[in-house]
Amino acid sequence: MIESAAKKASSDQFGPDDFRERLQRIVDAVNEEANLHWIGRLAVRQSLEGILRSRFEVYRYRSEHPEITEAPIEKPVFIVGLARTGTTILFNLLAQDPANRTPASWEVAYPDPPPDEASFDTDARISRAKKDFDQFVQIAPAVPAIHEVGELLPQECMPFMAHTLLTPQPWWVYNIPGYQAWVDRQSAAPAYTYHRQFLEHLQSRYKKQRWALKSPIHLATLDALLEEYPDARIIFTHRDPAKIVPSVASLFYTVGGIATDALSPEKAGRDHLEWWAKAMNHAMEVRKANPDKADQFVDIQFEEVVEDPVAALQRAYEKLGLEWTEEAETRMRAFLESNPRGKHGTHTYSLEDFGLRLGEIRERFGVYCEAYEVPLVL
Repeated sequence: MIESAAKKASSDQFGPDDFRERLQRIVDAVNEEANLHWIGRLAVRQSLEGILRSRFEVYRYRSEHPEITEAPIEKPVFIVGLARTGTTILFNLLAQDPANRTPASWEVAYPDPPPDEASFDTDARISRAKKDFDQFVQIAPAVPAIHEVGELLPQECMPFMAHTLLTPQPWWVYNIPGYQAWVDRQSAAPAYTYHRQFLEHLQSRYKKQRWALKSPIHLATLDALLEEYPDARIIFTHRDPAKIVPSVASLFYTVGGIATDALSPEKAGRDHLEWWAKAMNHAMEVRKANPDKADQFVDIQFEEVVEDPVAALQRAYEKLGLEWTEEAETRMRAFLESNPRGKHGTHTYSLEDFGLRLGEIRERFGVYCEAYEVPLVL
């Protein structure tokens, strides 16, 4: 896989060599616990080679253009919070602000070479990525109703942090929870070093005032995020975990089911309840341990997002010291009008579908709900 990816990337620059151990561990985990069908085995190999190719391309370009490190990344805005808490709509709205640079899905999928500002909206890679997303939706038609995908949409951090093989993506896509248990014991610092390097790569020909970024996985590694970006501004979203956990389990049960028939909904429910509870506990501990950074955080309840996400963002801008402009608000409200909630269908799920009990969720997330005064709707 390494040789194939290197050849396609025309690169002999791989970055820190510790990725090799992680790759071997993923391969061993896939062979030992994933229970992939033959289509799944083909898809996993193709996926891993794609991850390696992008990594090798980024490091090759970086070696050829060392000057890209000279442009600073200052005060990036991150949306964190549990999945299914309104993070996606807020992220889409942030992308409407002309001051914000968000990673587009197509440039994350095909980062080499870095996009030019002049041709950003007409780049040939856009149509290439569209074919990929269309194919994915054909394979997993239930996904868009759960989580919208598309080549022009802003992309989360996890797909490019996955180039380090230090994120939950292999677990969720390849059905290897044992590998994730190992990842959770490792330092996340290399993943955030690469995160900055990837942003330096993307912005080298197209830079804006600030980066706006998003991923719920940052909850589990918030300490490493703040170590890499000590001036980060954090939008922390909240929602009743009893609505979140089965929804997340449904999403990743659907995605994981592409490669294997062995994944059970009950296992998905159990794994995600435990992982997200630990991730949230970690994030709470990090915030408690950094009172000097309190002004860098703003909390938004899901109910605020449902009522008026633009107003919620305006409050966040004011709290975080960001300039709120009439142009940004006009563009955000136009986006909302063109993309009503439920545009791609309704996502239906229940606790029982994934072997979950309300009392157990309340117990695991009780401290969180009390600390952030999360409205309980179930």
